[in-house]
Amino acid sequence: MMKKEGKRLANLLPMFAGLGLLGLFIWGIAQGSFISSPPLAAIFAAIITILTYFIFFFVTFLISSFVYQYNFPRYNQDFIIVLGSGLIGDKVPPLLASRLDKAISFYTKQLLKTGKQATIVVSGGQGENELTSEANAMRLYLLEKGIPEDYILMEDQSVNTLQNMRFSKAKMDAILPKYKSIFTTNNFHLFRAGLYAKKAGLKSQGIGSKTAFYYMPSALMREFIAIVMMHKKLNLVIVGLILLMFLGLFLISFL
Repeated sequence: MMKKEGKRLANLLPMFAGLGLLGLFIWGIAQGSFISSPPLAAIFAAIITILTYFIFFFVTFLISSFVYQYNFPRYNQDFIIVLGSGLIGDKVPPLLASRLDKAISFYTKQLLKTGKQATIVVSGGQGENELTSEANAMRLYLLEKGIPEDYILMEDQSVNTLQNMRFSKAKMDAILPKYKSIFTTNNFHLFRAGLYAKKAGLKSQGIGSKTAFYYMPSALMREFIAIVMMHKKLNLVIVGLILLMFLGLFLISFL
């Protein structure tokens, strides 16, 4: 992984997480004698409980992400939304190309099976280090692959996944009052993108493009952190209640 992606912090996240968990348990075993100390015992128990909560959350996330991969939309779609990701200058990198290729594959299969031609919505604004909008770069890529320009719709204002969904929905609503749509993204991003689609009021299923295996651990870790942050208030409340519970137990021990 290091050779292909470089020593970036994002790609080291799984290693840091694993070392952190290992270190915590080793620390607990090595310091077993402190259990007789109520303050330290309460602190350790609270940490383990919070850790267990997030491990359960992570396992649930992994299962949900895996199940969401097995989604097979019908070949009757009016629109296929392609969610943008970063460009290299003005070029479509492999990660984004895989999303576009997935959209092209579905577009082609639907056309062959039913004769219905879907419109591909390319969604993504222009980042600070990008020479053009992601939507325009994707449009050019699709044109090179033989997709007719009349069946490409650009949404070039969004800067995140929620805006991808909201702004694409507005574009589609303006064309058809009732329509069927799907979105394409990488498989690791599929579950969270589905949550954002629901939040945007968009009834759209997702299909995921394959991602290099070496990239998956760091990608899934980032997705999990992003989902935790999507529900940060709820998670803060749960962590707070756990801390209050153990604080109460600690105080009771002195009665």
